[in-house]
Amino acid sequence: MQQEQHVQQEQALEDKAGQVRPGEELPEAELLAYLQQHLEGLTGPMQVTQFSGGASNWTYRLACANADLILRRPPAGTKAKSAHDMGREFRIQQALKPVYPYVPKMRHYCADESIIGADFYIMDRLHGIIPRKNMPRNLELSTAQTRTLCQRALDCLIELHQVDIHAAGLTDLAKGEGYTERQVSGWSERYRRAKTWNVPSGKGIMRWLAEHMPPTETICMTHNDFRFDNLVLDSHEPTNIIGVLDWELATLGNPLMDIGNSLAYWIQADDDAIARSTRRQPTHLPGMFTRQQVIDYYCDKMQLDASDFAFYEVFGLFRLSVIAQQIYYRYHHGQTRNPAFKNFWFLVNYLHWRCRKRMKQG
Repeated sequence: MQQEQHVQQEQALEDKAGQVRPGEELPEAELLAYLQQHLEGLTGPMQVTQFSGGASNWTYRLACANADLILRRPPAGTKAKSAHDMGREFRIQQALKPVYPYVPKMRHYCADESIIGADFYIMDRLHGIIPRKNMPRNLELSTAQTRTLCQRALDCLIELHQVDIHAAGLTDLAKGEGYTERQVSGWSERYRRAKTWNVPSGKGIMRWLAEHMPPTETICMTHNDFRFDNLVLDSHEPTNIIGVLDWELATLGNPLMDIGNSLAYWIQADDDAIARSTRRQPTHLPGMFTRQQVIDYYCDKMQLDASDFAFYEVFGLFRLSVIAQQIYYRYHHGQTRNPAFKNFWFLVNYLHWRCRKRMKQG
């Protein structure tokens, strides 16, 4: 009886899908018939629910009689295939799985858009806790446990950066060399294209980034969206990480820029009120590292000099400002009516202030 209650408590902590959002339904009968043709032994019925997390690709849970699956597809109306390349995301994870155990098991990729109205892929569901803005209500970690979780999260990213891309057959994934320069010029151009009248020109930051690019770079497998809300924790032992999700932005890149991108989302307890209002992961909890401690820990483990990290921090903040501005541009021009995006112009101004502040610190 006690063991049964313990199992129920663990299940209550697990991340759950909810009702499918209006307009985002799947053609369930056609989908089940298709999957039964391509996944051996799959039996119905199939219950479809949808996860609320994430602002990009749509993610569904397909609970079948003998399988618990996840379906990922691009949002409706996507024009740029490169922005939501399901086939690429599927192949990256398939290649990584043998050498990086945190990747879910890939089951099937479908390029035929006639099945559900878009291409999609299927993977096994990982049962566990996803730490979003706050930990689940009934989960309380001690300061020591929180520190352990923080270290293990960083160890997961370090492990990814140490994957042998040659042995994993990932060398053809992207151009690799020259990544840092391409990122600076690419994100600068995206900002210029998405600029509206109520945000800064960004010229000083873009010029500073171009002038302060490091002379050398290491190329490895990078995630580029490594946050706590893309991790899956073990329900039985929440300091253990059992999965890393959302490989949409993964590529062969500069690992220090991967850290810089993560730091842009890393809101610590003593940050100002504006930063705290943007927090979307539990990095404020007692026991979590500060941004500087993240840099020190990573560089110590990777045997790197941590003294000059300003370029990577400024780049991460600027990149986040471009993402926010691209979203605001769509709102500003009436391409989306989501009221959550109404004040993103203010966030862009704030992030540019953070960039300039870090640039002055050197």
